[in-house]
Amino acid sequence: MSPDPRDQWKALTESCGVFPLQYRRFWRVSGEDRSAFLQGMLTNDVRQLEPGRGMAAAHLDRNGKIVADLRTYATKDEILLDVLAERAEPLRQALERFVVADDVEIEAAAEQPLVGLEGPAAAEVLARVAETAAPAERFAHVVFERDGVPLRLIAASELGRRGFVLAGPEAQRDAWLERLQQAGALLAGDQALEIVRIESGTPRYGVDMNEGHLVMEVGLPDAISFSKGCYLGQEVVERVAARGHVNRRLCGLLIDGDTVPAPGTALHAAEREAGYVTSAARSFALDRIVALGYVQRAFWDPGSELDAAGSRATVSPLPFVPAPG
Repeated sequence: MSPDPRDQWKALTESCGVFPLQYRRFWRVSGEDRSAFLQGMLTNDVRQLEPGRGMAAAHLDRNGKIVADLRTYATKDEILLDVLAERAEPLRQALERFVVADDVEIEAAAEQPLVGLEGPAAAEVLARVAETAAPAERFAHVVFERDGVPLRLIAASELGRRGFVLAGPEAQRDAWLERLQQAGALLAGDQALEIVRIESGTPRYGVDMNEGHLVMEVGLPDAISFSKGCYLGQEVVERVAARGHVNRRLCGLLIDGDTVPAPGTALHAAEREAGYVTSAARSFALDRIVALGYVQRAFWDPGSELDAAGSRATVSPLPFVPAPG
């Protein structure tokens, strides 16, 4: 019998949960011009990256809309781009359109994301199985071997909390899922992962953002550098920053009642349209329904009350539930 979603949620937030990561992909960007090329393609200052370090970033179109949000990891000879599988090919195609005379090659990496671990005890569980210290700095990564197979351990969270990604040959995924469960991690399913993600206020591409959203509407501050040079979509980002606001942004919503609003549920203030819901779930931590959604600027203040299909939706700061520590 599979564990109850509440037990899975408890493992993810209080001890250690593990889950397969087949829904993420790595692209390998190599060549002498890789850093300079990506510097002009991504929102963050990737030229600062040293081997073993990483950072969040996004790739935008010319209008400042999000093609993909991603994570970058630098090694001695390449930069790995970690992106949702559904955005992997659109990202590659978008980048390759700009490769002209650059010494840059973009190809599928030999290593791929295998499993994710989340929770306060995740580092301890990993140390027992991998026999290597988990990196403490966000997006830092180390390589170790198990039975002659090289693997990469990355301090990266799917849920906006304290988590890790283990990457290596895809044939190793099932073995590592089993090893980590034997070491004390609990296998977590989609429902528990979604609840923690929303409680943490972490947006997901294809759910809370897409190519129709400006990066400044989503709120990805760790993914944007305002001091680096030019990059695709920068003019729009700088124009919005100079203006001081966008007209809508992703906010937290506390929903009254027992009905979880469907994605796309309209938000109203009296007869006025005020936004829409993107994702929602019943929070185990708060014992009530929480949601993410885009809210018009006039209603951003915490405590603003809106209507979501007949239920009261109160604008709330994010995250709903702060990460421990």
